[in-house]
Amino acid sequence: MSSRVREDDGTDSSARSRTDAGAGADTDGRADAGAGGRTDADTGGRTDGAGDRARYRREDLARAAGVKVRNLRYYQERGLLPPPRREGRIAWYSADHLTRLRLISDLLGRGYTVNGIAELLHAWEAGGGLSQLLGFERAMTRDWVHEEPVTMTLAELRELFGPAGTAEDTRRAAELGYVRVDGDRVTHRSRRLLEATLTLVRQGVPLAEILDAGDFVQTQAAAVADRFVGLFRRHVIGPDGLERLSATQLDHVSEAVAALRPVAGEVVASEFARAMALRVEAEVAELLRKDA
Repeated sequence: MSSRVREDDGTDSSARSRTDAGAGADTDGRADAGAGGRTDADTGGRTDGAGDRARYRREDLARAAGVKVRNLRYYQERGLLPPPRREGRIAWYSADHLTRLRLISDLLGRGYTVNGIAELLHAWEAGGGLSQLLGFERAMTRDWVHEEPVTMTLAELRELFGPAGTAEDTRRAAELGYVRVDGDRVTHRSRRLLEATLTLVRQGVPLAEILDAGDFVQTQAAAVADRFVGLFRRHVIGPDGLERLSATQLDHVSEAVAALRPVAGEVVASEFARAMALRVEAEVAELLRKDA
């Protein structure tokens, strides 16, 4: 069985490709990806062919940063966000705008007011250290996720899963963040997870139970991430947070993040593999005893 998927790069429906039902091909971007550019699958932005730097229209920037467009305008009015670069009537925002928006959201989440954030950013700018602060945020958040989204129509999704998938399963998958439904199109955030799900379904595992397992895994993964982040915050960043760190100290923390990134994944993968080996061995032993 094959399924046609559509390249979600902001172009019309002529940008399509065919792929195996267990694979699919797509990006999750909605920005203009005209000649000379390609879509950034992680952020939804467009990258210039020459400089390979992501750039965004206003709506795409807001979506990538997880904020409302009206908030983006408000931040600009308050001086928290620099103006975009204009090409004719189009306003283009850069990866630096996205980085600053994420930093603003983080500071708001930690209890800062908009005025307080403005003062903090202006102080860093006056001291010449804003580039280090923004570079620190980029180093902290980049490269954790390497997933290729897959987009198709709802009809193609139903064809892919057949009678094993229901409208309720699609709704549940959307609640868990695996898929995003936009009209008659649906985007799965991870080709690897989609292929794993299809493999299990084809082995007879009900999709509803796979989603239950996914819910459980997400909860456990969040707990593991909280533990690693807590260790890092206490022992690497320190109790004073970022406000009193010098540019040199920020560079040190950024290097520590780069070292943590592969370690965290390796620890979790190793422990899970060991747990699976022990559990499967016990299960096989139990089955052999029953057959004896």
